[in-house]
Amino acid sequence: MSDNCTHHCETCGQECADRTAESFLAKPHESSRIKKVVGIVSGKGGVGKSLVTSMLAVASRRNGYRTAILDADITGPSIPRVFGIREQVTGTEEGLYPAESGSGIKVMSLNLLTENESDPVVWRGPVIAGAVKQFWTDVMWGDVDYMFIDMPPGTGDVPLTVFQSIPVDGIVIVTSPQELVGMIVEKAVRMAEMMNIPVWGLVENMSSVVCPDCGKEIAIFGESRLEATAVKYGIGNTVSLPLDPHLAALCDAGKIEELRESRLDAFFGRLIAR
Repeated sequence: MSDNCTHHCETCGQECADRTAESFLAKPHESSRIKKVVGIVSGKGGVGKSLVTSMLAVASRRNGYRTAILDADITGPSIPRVFGIREQVTGTEEGLYPAESGSGIKVMSLNLLTENESDPVVWRGPVIAGAVKQFWTDVMWGDVDYMFIDMPPGTGDVPLTVFQSIPVDGIVIVTSPQELVGMIVEKAVRMAEMMNIPVWGLVENMSSVVCPDCGKEIAIFGESRLEATAVKYGIGNTVSLPLDPHLAALCDAGKIEELRESRLDAFFGRLIAR
């Protein structure tokens, strides 16, 4: 594959091993110029994908990159609240304008289109998948260096639509220490392999809790299997994140951009150094 590959095989005259007879990739809005797309995934819910997505976006913006988040978790969108964004997005006949956080991170989420953020989304899978695709094709993202896509859990309609419709450059898998979740990681890895998308990193969230008195890390959910899992699947970039009450308070207050540097800053540095 050429370094300048646009992932649009139907309009490309080059011959390469990755060329497909038919491409399902959708073109972004004509005003969008997006360099790298990173999917944040997991085989199950409740492991902190939205948190990791938000923290990576903050790290990216803190390093001077033009950053965006596409919230593909249609039935459980939480990105706007974490960033304190409550106003509805606007648009014209040409498309929708994404919302912007205080530091300039562009965000598109279903919560920014509904009248009330607590309104439930009672849609079937194909409709949800179609909405995610429209976030890519109908939103005027402008210039973006790194776009992070907050995926819903599992390997169903929406992840499949994202992988087939959007030129995802790589994925970051989020997990937790329990052995059951380790088994779920394998599902995410296998799906990425099936879709020919590289795994760029593995994040073990809720790995421990830090004692406020002595600073010792206590593995409340059992010993970490991060390194063993990474070796098993050949994932070189890993990080473990302890439970942090201060971080939880910032998220609840919509002030995640006030987060001091975390372990994900170094993780992000390794991510972009690939």
